[in-house]
Amino acid sequence: EGVEYSGLVLNDQGHERLKATPLGRVNCTLAATETFSQRNANASVVESAARVERILAAADRPASITISVAFGCPFEGRVDPGAVLALAERFRAADEVVLADTVGVGTPRQVRELTELVAALGGTVGGHFHNTRNTGYANAVAALEAGATVLDASVGGLGGCPFAPRATGNVATEDLVYLLEGDGVETGVDLDELLRVTAWLEEQLGRQLPGQLVRAGRPF
Repeated sequence: EGVEYSGLVLNDQGHERLKATPLGRVNCTLAATETFSQRNANASVVESAARVERILAAADRPASITISVAFGCPFEGRVDPGAVLALAERFRAADEVVLADTVGVGTPRQVRELTELVAALGGTVGGHFHNTRNTGYANAVAALEAGATVLDASVGGLGGCPFAPRATGNVATEDLVYLLEGDGVETGVDLDELLRVTAWLEEQLGRQLPGQLVRAGRPF
């Protein structure tokens, strides 16, 4: 109860498979730059956008659109906010538009400015941040202050990007929840249980994950 499971859909065939599952949400992604799109999806931005439109039109459940490399690309460098905004406007009919700092290069001012522009289109805006350069948590707070109402995170900071040199993972869910709850944002997440999950996951993987709270502990 209170948990929604989503499936990442990368193509039309994947969407057909998802429709046969009880998953509650379709999650599509496309890149903001041509080179990343070709490397990651073997398709141009135009082709990827057409694919996402087909999936959106056929979706029989809520759909989220994630725009990857929204703040910077490992191949093309800085990304024009106007290009990201154009994609967000094109898919404003989606239930949620998520701005992803896929390679962890964004800064709070960038995040705040772009999130405000996308939030002004109406609809739900989300943020997906990697902590590659230790800016992920500041970026998450900036997105929230600028109008985002959904923030992606992963237990222990698990994850990364194969195209990001020396990539670390996403922001750690437990660290983000601690930050938000401390600032008076109700997340509905049981932090103690979440920390137990993180410790369990580290045991299963046999390695330490990037999250900090699982080691430092709650102060009070």
